[in-house]
Amino acid sequence: MGVLAADAGPRVIVALDYPRAAQAVAMAERLDPRRCRLKIGKELFTADGPEVVRTLVARGFDVFLDLKFHDIPNTVAGAVRAAAGLGVWMLNVHASGGRRMLGAAREALAGLPGRSPLLIAVTVLTSMEEAELRETGVTGGVDEQVLRLAALTLDCGLDGVVCSAREAPALRVRFGARPVLVTPGIRPAGSAPGDQRRTLTPSQAIAAGADHLVVGRPVTGAADPLAALAAIAADISHSIR
Repeated sequence: MGVLAADAGPRVIVALDYPRAAQAVAMAERLDPRRCRLKIGKELFTADGPEVVRTLVARGFDVFLDLKFHDIPNTVAGAVRAAAGLGVWMLNVHASGGRRMLGAAREALAGLPGRSPLLIAVTVLTSMEEAELRETGVTGGVDEQVLRLAALTLDCGLDGVVCSAREAPALRVRFGARPVLVTPGIRPAGSAPGDQRRTLTPSQAIAAGADHLVVGRPVTGAADPLAALAAIAADISHSIR
C-alpha cells in the first residue's frame, strides 16, 4: 500500500458533485468526517468558490480539492499556494502539464509553513478509452501512458497519482509502496457505471493496491448515505482481512 495505507483516516472520498454549495453542505450534514473524506470539483468550486471549501473544512472534513490544475508553471504554482491556504487535505494537477509545471507545483508547497496538503497528479482520466487517447496523439495505449505519467510525477517529487483502480496493480509493481493511489470510477456491485469506463468495486480496488477510493452517486444518491458508506466499508474489509 501507499504511504497513506496506515493513515487512520477514512479510505473513502465522497464526491460532492453538486452545482451549488447549499446542496453540498446539506449532504455533508448527513455524513461523518470520521467515516469519509470529501471531494470538491470544478462545477461546485466555479459556482461558489473557496467559501464552500472553508465551510467543509470547518466541519471537520478532510477535503480533496479536485481542480486538476494544468497551465503554465507560474500560474499553477500560484493556484497550488492558494489551495493550500484553504486548509485542504489534498489537491491535484494534470501530469501531462510536464516536468516544469509539476516541479513548480511541488515547490509552491515546499515553502509554506505548517503541514502541506498532499499533491497528486492525474494520469489518464477514467472516462477515457483507448480510441479517445489516440485522438490526442498518444499511441501507446492507456496502460503505457499511465505508467509514463506516473513515473514523471514521482520523479518530480509529488505524493502520488489519480488513476483507475485497473492500473493500480501495474503501478504497485513498478513503484512499490511509495505512491499514494487515488482511484475514481469506484462502483459498488450493482451500481450503474455512469460516465466512467474503467471501474471496479471497492474491494477490488483496495485489493488492486488503491489507497483512497472516490465514490459519488452510490453514496450521495442513496436514501441513507451513511448506510451506503457502511456497505462500502464492509466490502473493503473483505480485501484487507
